[in-house]
Amino acid sequence: MAEIKLTAEARTEFGKGAARRIRRENKVPAVLYGHGTDPLHVTLPGHDLMIALRNSNALLSIDLDSESHLAIPKQVQRDPLKGFLEHVDLLLVRKGEKVVVEIPVTVVGEAAPGALVVNETTELSVEAEATHLPEGVEVSIEGLQAGAQVLASDVELPAGTTLASDADLLIVNVTAAPTADQVEAELADAEAEAGIEHDAPESDAAADEAPAESTESE
Repeated sequence: MAEIKLTAEARTEFGKGAARRIRRENKVPAVLYGHGTDPLHVTLPGHDLMIALRNSNALLSIDLDSESHLAIPKQVQRDPLKGFLEHVDLLLVRKGEKVVVEIPVTVVGEAAPGALVVNETTELSVEAEATHLPEGVEVSIEGLQAGAQVLASDVELPAGTTLASDADLLIVNVTAAPTADQVEAELADAEAEAGIEHDAPESDAAADEAPAESTESE
């Protein structure tokens, strides 16, 4: 993965008020830490950082004063409503150093007809060299029959990458797709448990409300 260069500025103001002022300038407060050194409090350009973090394991080259630091994102805080970056923690790394990161799992292919595919896990923990972190892995379900499972140990990882997750972690579970009758029965059971009652059909209700015909002779 290519290094993404960002220019940082030392940060001397702290607290919520200072963070708001930084964000109003289209910058993001961040912390660089690791290797037993004191944390470096910096601000980073908001737009450039947002583009860089489109890959969750981006390798960042941070220029600060006359020094350059390699780092990867460790924790990213975003506004829950608007999605803008609020704060970023960056882990300092060195070339040749191995780190454990989470990578996304993408399911590809089509299972056998009548099979229902459940993606149980969307991320895997792997260990890889900090400067060669994989962007993700693909898991093929092509032709898998009901009853098949894909475990973490079954996933083919890129060269130089080893599995850090439990080998028995379930990634994909393939089951038989429910029939229409089964879906209707499950829905009825759920509605019954929730106390949902349906009105009687209109024709039946009308019949109940209609007056009985008189049998007396006039």
